[in-house]
Amino acid sequence: MDRDIADPKTELVDLITQEMKRIKDKLVEIKAQVDQTQLVVDREQQRNADIATELRTIQDNIDTIPRQDIRAKYDEAIDARFRLTTMRGQLEKFQANREQLERNQQLFSQILSSVQGVSTITSGKETPTTAPQKASINIVRIVQAQEEEKLRLARLMHDGPAQSLTNFILQTEICQRLFDRDPARAAEELNNLKTNASVTFQKVRDFIFDLRPMMLDDLGVVPTVRRYVDSFREKNDIDTKLELLGEERRLESHREVMLFRGIQDLMGHARDYASASELVVRLDMSSETIRVDVEDNGRGFDAEAIFSGDYSHLDGRSQGIITLKEKFELVGGSLAVSSNETDGSHIHIELPSGDEEDY
Repeated sequence: MDRDIADPKTELVDLITQEMKRIKDKLVEIKAQVDQTQLVVDREQQRNADIATELRTIQDNIDTIPRQDIRAKYDEAIDARFRLTTMRGQLEKFQANREQLERNQQLFSQILSSVQGVSTITSGKETPTTAPQKASINIVRIVQAQEEEKLRLARLMHDGPAQSLTNFILQTEICQRLFDRDPARAAEELNNLKTNASVTFQKVRDFIFDLRPMMLDDLGVVPTVRRYVDSFREKNDIDTKLELLGEERRLESHREVMLFRGIQDLMGHARDYASASELVVRLDMSSETIRVDVEDNGRGFDAEAIFSGDYSHLDGRSQGIITLKEKFELVGGSLAVSSNETDGSHIHIELPSGDEEDY
């Protein structure tokens, strides 16, 4: 009987312990990657220094060295600089991942210490300590979701704007060397640089909008959702429709953020996990309770299983839905799921407009 009584706490401790083991194993792996990449960076730095010395020698004897040898050495210098910059970026990415994992490890260690100090259910009745147990479970999943999102953003920044800026530096160095030798080609490179900068600028704007659209604060949730749906339709091969019901109005800032993030997450799930070809978003503001429906025709899932309490084998979509449900329940809202493999998924969200006091 004591074993049964301790099960909720034991399961939570086991969950955290497993996650900490996974983080520890990942840290060992990423430390090896950092050490290996650091060796490559050191080697490339030395190579760049050697080439710089050779270039200075060429400059001192520019009149006696064949033009072909000069060009070959400059090409070698550009290649070496590009490789060094690339490897530095890779090293920074590994180091950022390691730091994030170390923070996660420390956080889970603190949570584990707190959970191990929580009393369990006694005599078949729930004691006041049952709420902290549930809160601890919620904290773990919310923290996991937040850290996964931060890691996703770090990857996007590294593979997108950061890589583009690295390429800009290399292109400007090429232009500098071409101005005297081949002005026509230098002009062509500058034109390419301008084009690439424009594309990158648009990507950065899209990135900022996805991260935190400024129009959400200025215009509200309805115009922001409308623009996001239009952008989503243009970027993805998904027939996406938006249905707006009721009179457009402003809500409290945190409620507008919750609604937008909820819609954004669920649309992303339909794209990334369900492989949907059709998607309908319905935003109903006709009553005191705001209602959102997101329906897709993609691959469904077992809706009952994700709320069964066994979170050990859930995919990113299921974990995201659970976290989203808990967030809305914290402010008196709710989330319901209907899904099967043949008819896709229908997720319904309700959120008080703010006139009622939060629960």
